[in-house]
Amino acid sequence: MANENVEIQLVVFRLGDEEYGVPITQVQEIIHFSKPTRVPKSPPFIEGVINLRGRVIPVIDLKKRFEVEAAQYTEEARIVVVEIHGHTVGLIVSEVSEVLRLPQACIEPPPAVIAGITANYLQGVGKLEDRLLILLDLNKILTAEEENQLVQSGEAV
Repeated sequence: MANENVEIQLVVFRLGDEEYGVPITQVQEIIHFSKPTRVPKSPPFIEGVINLRGRVIPVIDLKKRFEVEAAQYTEEARIVVVEIHGHTVGLIVSEVSEVLRLPQACIEPPPAVIAGITANYLQGVGKLEDRLLILLDLNKILTAEEENQLVQSGEAV
């Protein structure tokens, strides 16, 4: 198998009890959680915007986006700053746990639904000893219309 030795590097974070991973190549930085400023008429999963060194970026609450449990922000909460279709976006997560390398051979195609999230948002499921990592496809977590709303919410301030 040609990609047997190929590894992907992931930023691993938690949303509630589940572990998720996103390619490190899409992550710009990880910052402590600070409450975003609400933007009127934005979709419910857009928490608002933050000022990141002079740049206003929209922030998505992934728990709300995936319609998992209600958002409770603790000391461990972080905003993972990522790029989605050329736009810088913050993703609120429960905590960031690690950066790890996952062999391509340990990734399986996603089931139709896992942890209440449809396969549309998923790249696959990574298997590590006694853990399963839900691998998100960041380019698919928003529809084109939602992406427009996201961009507009960032420009509305």
